[in-house]
Amino acid sequence: METSMARDLMTDEEWAFFERFILSVRAPNGRKPTNHRLVLDGIFWIARTGAPWRDLPEDFGKWSSVYRQFRRWTLAGLWEQIMDVLNESGAVPHALQMIDSTVVRAHHQAAGAKRGTPRQGFGRSRGGFTTKIHLLVNAAGLPMRSEITAGQTSDYLGFDLVMADNLPTPSVLLADRGYDADKIRESMDRRGVLPVIPMRKSRKKRVGVDRTLYHLRNLVERCFNKLKNARRVATRYDKTAESFLGFIDITSIRLWLRHLSTRPSYPSN
Repeated sequence: METSMARDLMTDEEWAFFERFILSVRAPNGRKPTNHRLVLDGIFWIARTGAPWRDLPEDFGKWSSVYRQFRRWTLAGLWEQIMDVLNESGAVPHALQMIDSTVVRAHHQAAGAKRGTPRQGFGRSRGGFTTKIHLLVNAAGLPMRSEITAGQTSDYLGFDLVMADNLPTPSVLLADRGYDADKIRESMDRRGVLPVIPMRKSRKKRVGVDRTLYHLRNLVERCFNKLKNARRVATRYDKTAESFLGFIDITSIRLWLRHLSTRPSYPSN
């Protein structure tokens, strides 16, 4: 157990980065966790192992307290706030970006949220009971924005969800032919973005693709593989969209911090 826990514990530098944001989130009325750092380490353990909250080792504190704090931070938008700071920091060039999606299976116990399965990002695809993750990645292969929809949702809708106006605008956007749509190409043209997207076979008017650039799209596929090292992302166990997106963002933030660990300092809020 000690070895497993050690894999999730933050370094002092990583905690110093998170602490600034955590202290900026107004605590609700009620009893505060005695150790925010330990609570966050417990959340990381759940993210990596995919274990039920009740199986959280006692070393991290009472599981229900860690879960409640995770929900408070998630609903307060803490993870999105951190992702926004990382994207705006200029620590990684944003001229080249890429977009893609992946379908993950949802555990049968994840069903049953109050607002219904479609609004929580559940659906039916060839993979069964699934959720689709839509992801925008920068030139370093780091996540910039993620959203979820029902598993059968088209990539066209996912494009509109992740290409947010508050994100740095790319000069070049890479995507597979699932994003070959007039609406997407026109949207990119209005923003002054070059779309590097192979055309569907049904297209009569052909547009060439820079294959050297397009081969860089493997960065988004590799990013998905890294995100799915967190079992709480690889399989969906969470009933609510907020909690599942929270684990995706948490895993994304840690990928950023590992990439930036060789830099003199992390971005500040």
